Amino acid sequence: MVAVDDGPVRHPLNVDADGIDRTRGPEKHPYYAQLAASDSGVLPVVRQVGGEWLPALLICRYDDVREVLRRQELFSRAAAAHADQVDVSGTMLGMDGAEHAAVRGTVKDSFTKPAVSGLRETVRAAAEAQLAVLTAKGGSADLVGDFAVPFALNVISDLLGLPEPDRAQFRRWGDMFMGTADLTRAEAARSAEEMGGYLWQQLDGRRGCPRDDLMTRIATAAADQPVDVQVKLPLSLLVGGWETTASSISTFVYLLRTRPYAGHDFAWDYLLEHPEQVDGAVTELERLHSTSNGDEMPRRVMADVTLPSGVRLTEGDIVIPSHDAANRDPRVFADPERMDFGRDPNPHLSFGYGPHYCVGAHLGALEVRVALALLLRELPTLRLAVAPDEVRWKQGHAILGPVELPVSW
Repeated sequence: MVAVDDGPVRHPLNVDADGIDRTRGPEKHPYYAQLAASDSGVLPVVRQVGGEWLPALLICRYDDVREVLRRQELFSRAAAAHADQVDVSGTMLGMDGAEHAAVRGTVKDSFTKPAVSGLRETVRAAAEAQLAVLTAKGGSADLVGDFAVPFALNVISDLLGLPEPDRAQFRRWGDMFMGTADLTRAEAARSAEEMGGYLWQQLDGRRGCPRDDLMTRIATAAADQPVDVQVKLPLSLLVGGWETTASSISTFVYLLRTRPYAGHDFAWDYLLEHPEQVDGAVTELERLHSTSNGDEMPRRVMADVTLPSGVRLTEGDIVIPSHDAANRDPRVFADPERMDFGRDPNPHLSFGYGPHYCVGAHLGALEVRVALALLLRELPTLRLAVAPDEVRWKQGHAILGPVELPVSW
């Protein structure tokens, strides 16, 4: 167990005295590996929500985390709304049971593995189109703003059927909406209101003039849901659909261009020689360097329960399942801190597990794989244009990633 000399540990683990998560790079906090390997795998923490420090328990062992994520009747998302740093009320992320299943059922068929497989050529075309924009910059550009963000935003916006001229404003809205520090909560509320108004107009327009897009499906299938739920469904798909994907692409390129692998100075060079291992590389990078910052969203324990590890939880406890710790549990992942592109099986929990498994996981994974394979093939000399420690990382944000990533080729 981690020794804590100065009272409860603040959560997220990189939070500073003013309550803002100051993560400065893609490396995960060393507590995660220690806690996952410990006997209990549970750490008492406090987290700042609405100006107050609230107690919680960080759950770190793999089997325990999976149990919390699996059993929503015992570990409620809805009942833990007061402990959430991001306001997800009215979204799938803040629901349980039949309510969650009904809202998720509106869109889930569009994001199954077979459905996403049918989008492969569409995703590849979108990546190639954005690569042309990137290379038109000359020999240097910002991989985040010139490639990753517009590529990911265009893919999910095309699925939803949102007009292309309106897309640029979603990055500003999304950055405010996903802020986790208390000082950004007013901005998050304003962002949600602005996005909500825009998306409601889109939904309302589909009811009178349906199209072959996901907004029409939501407008039709979710028509019996409250207005708040109807609006927040495409909002969460849109923000989650591009923010996590864009951050994964840029973060993984950073890692491949700064970390050695298998006798090569950089893992990028290894993949140039072994392009068939891109899929395995992405899965391993998802395990070690998930871009979901600050662990899973909290749950409230609804009845006394014993976790698989033997740890006893009491009704009313707030628990935070940690996928980053679980992904380092040596009982599941041999030599867990070692990056291994051939790791098989690799049942990481970076996309969650059970009823709340990320609905867009298959699409996001496809986008990242297509993007990295394309960059490796078309820009083999791609490299950072600044020293690694000069790259700025998002602060106080639910999604970890570079603010920008200057590259050259």
